[in-house]
Amino acid sequence: KRLVEESIENRRAILVSLLSELASDYVSLRGVQERLAVTERSIDVAQRSRELTEKLYTHGLGNTLAVAQAQTEEHLERSRLAPLHSQEERLIHAISVLLGEMPGKLEEELDVRKPLPTVPTFPASLPSIVLANRPDIRAAEAHYAADTAQVGVAVANLYPKFMIPLTFNPNASAAYQAFQMGGMAWSFMMMASLPVIHGGRYTAEIAQARAEAEASRLVYRKTVLKAFEEVEDSLGDWRHDDELVSQLEDAAQDSGLARDRAQKLFGAGLTGYLNVLTTEQTALTAQDQAVVGRTARLRDAIALYTAMGAGWQGRQLTDTRLPVEIGKQNALARAFTR
Repeated sequence: KRLVEESIENRRAILVSLLSELASDYVSLRGVQERLAVTERSIDVAQRSRELTEKLYTHGLGNTLAVAQAQTEEHLERSRLAPLHSQEERLIHAISVLLGEMPGKLEEELDVRKPLPTVPTFPASLPSIVLANRPDIRAAEAHYAADTAQVGVAVANLYPKFMIPLTFNPNASAAYQAFQMGGMAWSFMMMASLPVIHGGRYTAEIAQARAEAEASRLVYRKTVLKAFEEVEDSLGDWRHDDELVSQLEDAAQDSGLARDRAQKLFGAGLTGYLNVLTTEQTALTAQDQAVVGRTARLRDAIALYTAMGAGWQGRQLTDTRLPVEIGKQNALARAFTR
């Protein structure tokens, strides 16, 4: 039974891992596609900047240094496309394989650009019992429970095994008659110490069972502590990346305002068009960094769901009516109170 339960939990662990990788790859794909869109706009801005710089130079209002800088900027922006396209193709292939398809099967469908998914809303708090849904904890718990039960089995072996006949003298105890059948040898065994009776075999079995149960308890405890560590790490990553995204989005908003003001100044004849292009390029760079930050934050959310053991049940993380009842988690208490 223990092997069956562990096999089931190992299958669930693989399922959680696959779901986590699939979700992470999908988020990464949409993030890369948003960056591609931003990069294409950046290339357009760099191209217009280069054309304007060359035009100013031909009219004697520039120099070769400005032209070379504008050309370099355009080439650098264009060079960002190839790595992003490579990432896009690899992620599409990975998603296809995770879904059991050939690498190029879903290319046409996934090549259609879509925005990043929305960030999930996490509850203010969750009971720690939620972690009992993690497959690794469930497997360790099953192992610990089985080894604990073996202690009882080993102790039960000390109980004398005999058949109670029902055809003996009805005026005497059947159990007593059974004991008497052993004669003096049986009486000697009943009075002797356990090592003398069985050569220490049963006591060795008890000691071994208890040692195995203690080892399983330590493994179970370590598994639970590791689960809490992963949750804490994921929460920390989420918190820091959430702060980062907030700053990057503020930067993108401020750079967008600077671009709009530069365009208004240019319309009023108070600044050159080159300043407009420069502020627009800065705004696009800030947008690109914001996309990177939002992608990382979504991956943190996926990691947190995975650390919580969510995914394989087909339930929301906030649904705490889990398959593992609190009453059945006595092993958790035993593992941490000894």
